[in-house]
Amino acid sequence: MSELLATFSYTLETTLPVFAMVFLGIGLRRLDWIDQNFISTASALVFKATLPTLVFLAIIKADLSTTLSASMLLFYLAATLGSFFAVWLWATRRVPRDDRGVYVQGAFRGNCGIVGLALAASLYGDYGLSAGGLLLGLIIISYNILSVVVLLAYQPNKHMNFSNTARDIVHNPLIIAVVVAIPFAALQITLPKWVMTSGDYFASLTLPLALLCIGGTVSLKSMRSDNGPALGSATWKMITLPVACTLAAWLAGFEGRELGLMFLFFASPTAAASFVMVKALGGNDRMAANIIALTTLMASVTVTIGVFVLRSTGLG
Repeated sequence: MSELLATFSYTLETTLPVFAMVFLGIGLRRLDWIDQNFISTASALVFKATLPTLVFLAIIKADLSTTLSASMLLFYLAATLGSFFAVWLWATRRVPRDDRGVYVQGAFRGNCGIVGLALAASLYGDYGLSAGGLLLGLIIISYNILSVVVLLAYQPNKHMNFSNTARDIVHNPLIIAVVVAIPFAALQITLPKWVMTSGDYFASLTLPLALLCIGGTVSLKSMRSDNGPALGSATWKMITLPVACTLAAWLAGFEGRELGLMFLFFASPTAAASFVMVKALGGNDRMAANIIALTTLMASVTVTIGVFVLRSTGLG
């Protein structure tokens, strides 16, 4: 019993700091200490500069022989595709046609770049950051392509140029950071100590700023007023898919840090980028926002329970 309590205490120490920052963001926004201008500016800084720096430094410090796992990358891609088509099949039978694209995207597209990476760093340290950074490269490409496909399928009067989407992926700062960092890590190129120290200072801004911004964008009022299909999508995202995909990964032979890392990414709440894409195509952006809010709040419970189960059973 004491061992279980110790494991639960360790789990809370791992997950609570991450979600505490999200709830702090909610509180600061309600107090008007941060506003939409702050959130927009800080989010842009994180996406364009501090997060790529964090990923780059994590990868160049890593031993690719232990962090670069082709089997994990392939399994995550297969699980993403399986999740995508499973939710889409369900949506064709249970969700009004106009909302299906938003429903599906909300159910499979996780916020791995911020919440997933923050949890991975909290639980697995440098390994979580470096292996998570490599996994992010795959996630960015697959999530963007699949989101375009399903949203366009239910917005017949809208068109999104696939060449522009491909260009956006190639120019994505996180993709660039991963691509540039891999040769540094493979060739064991070292940067001057002052550069590494300055980079660490800069990168350390990433997770606090990003988590505060996530909290600042959550609208509790909107979530209370309309949670029909949004709740169903959130349940897929935070309960059904993380359980199914993590169980499948365990049955496929994954364990330890790899299984834990994949669970954290599977269980990440819906990405804020999903709202931006829905709004650009003229879809139900209110529903998209509600899914993000619901999954963000649910994550504080579901992720904590999941990490506790993995740690107490010795699987992750």
